[in-house]
Order: sequence, then structure tokens, then C-alpha cells
Amino acid sequence: MTSQAADERVPDVVTPFTLGPTWKRGPDGKFVLPEYTLGWQCLAWTKTYLQHYVGKPWQYTPEQARLTLWWYAMDPATNRFLWRDGVIQRLKGHGKDPLKATWSAFEFVGPCRFGKVADEGNEWGVPPGQPLGEQHPAAWVQIAAVSQDQTRNTMTLFPLILSKRALEEYRIDLGKEIIYADKGRARIEAVTSSPRALEGGRPTFTSMGETHHWLDSNSGHEMAAVIERNATKSADGQSRTLADTNAFEPGEDSVAERTRDAYEAIEAGRAADTGLFYDSLEAPPEAKLTEAWIEPTLRAVRGDSTWLDIERLKASILDVRNPPSRSRRFWYNQIAAAEDSWMARYEWDACKREDLHLEDGDEVVMFFDGSKSDDATGIAACRMSDGLVSTLGVWQKPPNWPSPETPGYVPWSVPRDDVDGVVANACNRFKVLAFFADPGSGQDEDGEMYWDAYLDRWGQAYGKKFLIRAVAAGPRAHAVRWDMRDRRHQEEFTEAVKRAREDILQRQLVHDGHKVMRTHVINARRRTNAWGITIGKEHRESARKIDLAICMIGARMLRRTVLNSPKNAKRSTARGKGRVVVLR
Repeated sequence: MTSQAADERVPDVVTPFTLGPTWKRGPDGKFVLPEYTLGWQCLAWTKTYLQHYVGKPWQYTPEQARLTLWWYAMDPATNRFLWRDGVIQRLKGHGKDPLKATWSAFEFVGPCRFGKVADEGNEWGVPPGQPLGEQHPAAWVQIAAVSQDQTRNTMTLFPLILSKRALEEYRIDLGKEIIYADKGRARIEAVTSSPRALEGGRPTFTSMGETHHWLDSNSGHEMAAVIERNATKSADGQSRTLADTNAFEPGEDSVAERTRDAYEAIEAGRAADTGLFYDSLEAPPEAKLTEAWIEPTLRAVRGDSTWLDIERLKASILDVRNPPSRSRRFWYNQIAAAEDSWMARYEWDACKREDLHLEDGDEVVMFFDGSKSDDATGIAACRMSDGLVSTLGVWQKPPNWPSPETPGYVPWSVPRDDVDGVVANACNRFKVLAFFADPGSGQDEDGEMYWDAYLDRWGQAYGKKFLIRAVAAGPRAHAVRWDMRDRRHQEEFTEAVKRAREDILQRQLVHDGHKVMRTHVINARRRTNAWGITIGKEHRESARKIDLAICMIGARMLRRTVLNSPKNAKRSTARGKGRVVVLR
């Protein structure tokens, strides 16, 4: 180990970042399993009818077994699957194709649909009270990808994993592109990016391979949309789709990227939960691409895939010919930043402190970014003592808001009274030393600036308590109003963007993990202006908001301004603080 590596504080065991129910543990430390699942029968059936090779029955790893149980989890009240569609995201070489091939075989000829509830002594050994399945009467499994090479990865597995017993009992006819069973009653077929040819089919299960390669340029999005429509109109409503992916390249707008964005929107409460199963095992945000970190990180990220050779992967990561972003994507399963991204997911996540919260009476500063309807409106606070950034409120158009073509359509606008209530509550709870508010450019029905009256009210009600004012003197003097269209303010904010990025990369900024703020930070793109690098949306009409990122940066800027202000120096001296630290 190099001296540099020896100086690094690396835990003996790296704890990975996880998504999905597969990784949840109970109070006893054991993994939580679904209460009611057809997965028990899937485990038994695959062991009976599938094989690793001739003479060795199929056996899932513990991780794969948990995935099976959760993917086939059901609602005991309706006996319907909990998940409508799903995604498994793992590092390259994890074994996603073989796992999905076993589930495809189960959907092809196995007892993959609810039949009855198991009792004691059933032939499959399924625990009593769990669902027992039956074959689908007309199973139609599709192995979908945007190239034949990708479908071939899965299709070539079936002749290997289907045992002689399976071939004989289910009368399976193996083919390269289509596999039939029971004289054509059931089939598995490989399909590639021809959306029109897919339209109208009624598959019972669709395996979508490597969706990080599904792009607009290869009809990937159109193909995904057709597959979703076909599954939706299935006769029993139980047709499902399951995708596998490596960490995607941000900014490519792949199907994988859109799906991850959708999942995170659901988790943040910004979109309805439509039954999306998402399971991922990723390197933690703090993991570095250094010799000391690589081995424990790879052991964590590979999970049960012990067939992956750590030393070989380590050599690839340390090879200077391989870009760090590629190593993070392929071997750490981390979503690296897009070329023009301001901040990567793992960089922001490394600053999360869920144990820290704002407390009543805390000294804070607040920053408000206002809009009427198109953009989000947000308020963030930054605690003076430790710089903790916290979201006080965010308002943006609900995802299910009617379109303008809908009869009786009413445009959405930010509920100003709700925002006013959040401001009042914050000013009552905390000792607010400064509050800057950018009003935006929206106008109300009378042609007045949408937020001006509220900014005036906030300045009059709370401004006397502030240590510094937004505009201290002159005809535009105001306790709160800080219009970012002003060139001087643009210059100040550009410097604040630089400072905030440095603080994040050096782990000098802490935040409470608010999910919408995280999304807005990730959405932010680097933009050049007269003073350097600032942030902006990916394009003017983009639905990917960044307003809470602006609030976060503005709040950090305000904290620095207050700490460096003469009034704060006098206040600190009067309170006997001893010395004043000036932040540059």
C-alpha cells in the first residue's frame, strides 16, 4: 500500500448505498422478506426444472433469492403482484442476464400466476398461507433489447439452464429466435428495436435488456413506450416488464436515466407511486478510486457475485487509460455526472447528515427563489453554527396537473398564502439573521409582479430583526428583495456557486438529505457568464427544476456574508466570543 493510501481513513468493511426492499433489515439485523409472495414457489420450481449445468440444479445466491421473493411479492387482499414493472441496476458482470433468464423461464412454463393459497404439505414445500401458482394458459415472454447482440446474451442461456426434465415435461422446442412449449401454446421470443412491429402484442412478461443503451437515436424510448402499452392492456392485468441496467451515462436521456428519475420523483413525493420496483447496489458516495478504497468497495458492490475477480477489476480502475467516470459507472455502479453537470449524485450524497435537524431557536439565514408557475418556488435555510442546509418548503406544479387541452383547464400557480405561512413559521421558530428573496419575473392577473407584495410584507414584518438587509441603501433599499437580474447580484451569486462547489467537494457543507433538493442539485448544469461559472437548467423549457439548488447556494452565500459582516463581529465581541473568524 502506498503512503498516500495508508493515510486514508478507509473502513475495514465498506457499507454500500442501496435502493429497494431487498436490502431492508429489521430490528434484529436480518433482511426483511415479503409477507406474501409467489417467490417461494419460484425458488422451488427453478431448483427442480433449471440447472447451472447438467447434473447441478439451479441454486440462487442469497441476494438473488431475496430479489426473487420481492419481485414476486403479492397483495394478499387481491392476489395481484405489488410491482407493475421493475429495474435491477448492478455493476457490469454481476450476473443480471442469468437471473432474468431464470425468471423468464418461470414465466414461460412455470406456475407464475396465482392459483390458490398453500396449505400444509404441498408438493412444492411452500410455507402454508403463501400463494401457490399455476401456469399461464398462453404464456408469451419477450426478451427485448435494441440490438440482436443484447438479446442473444439472454437467448443463448435457455438451452443451458433448461434441464432435460423441463424440455421433456413441457415439450420445449428450442430455437435461436423463438422457443416454443406445449405445441406452441407458450413461447419465448427475442425482439429488437422495431416499435411498429411490437405494437399490438399481448406479452405476459417482457425482459428489457441493458436499458442504459435505449436511446432516442435507436428508437429505445419508442420501444419502451410500446412495451408499456402492451403490458397495460394484458387480459389479466398481470403482465409485467423488468429491465436490467448498469449505471447510466447522465445526459444521454436513456430509458434507464428516465426510469431512475421517475423512481426518485416517487421517493421524493413528486410523482404518484405506480408500482415501480427498483433495486440497486452502489458504492457509497464517499468511496474513492484509490488503491486503499478499491478492494473493500468492490467487495461491497459486487454483493453475492463472488465470481467477479477483485484484482482484475482493481487493475482496470487503476489503469490511467480508463477515465474515472467510466470506472465509477461500470465497477462502482455509481451514476457519474454528465459532462456539463454542476455536481454528481455521489458528491452531493457524501455531504448528507440525516441525524442533523434545525431546532427551535437556531440562528439561521434564509434564501427564497420565487416563480409563478413554470419553475419551482423554494425556500432554504442555513444554520449559522454548522452550516447545515435544510429545505423549508418547495412548490412546483404537480405531475398529474391537467393539460391546457383539458376542458375546464385552470392554470397552476404557486399558492402564495402557503408560502407566506412557511415564512411566518420560520421567522417565529428561528432567529433569522438575514433573508434574501429573488422575486422572479412572473406577474399576477393585475399585471403586478407576482411576489412583490409578499416581499414587502416580509420586509416590514421581520426586517427590523435582520442583521443585514438585502439592499442596504439607495432607492431600491429593501430588507428582503434581492433580484438576481441585477448584475451586481449575478456577480455575487456566481462567486457563491464557486464557493458552494468547493465546500461540497471538500465535505465542508452538510445537508439533511432532502430528496427534492437533491434532485434539483443533480439537475443543475454549469453555465458561463461574465464572472465565471454559474448554474442553470439544461435548457430553458426543461422540466428538470434547479430552484432549490439556487436556494441552497444562496443560503450558503448569506451565511458567509453574515459571518464576515462588521455587525456580526460587534455582536460576537459583545457576547464574549473572543475572536472572529473571517471566511474568504
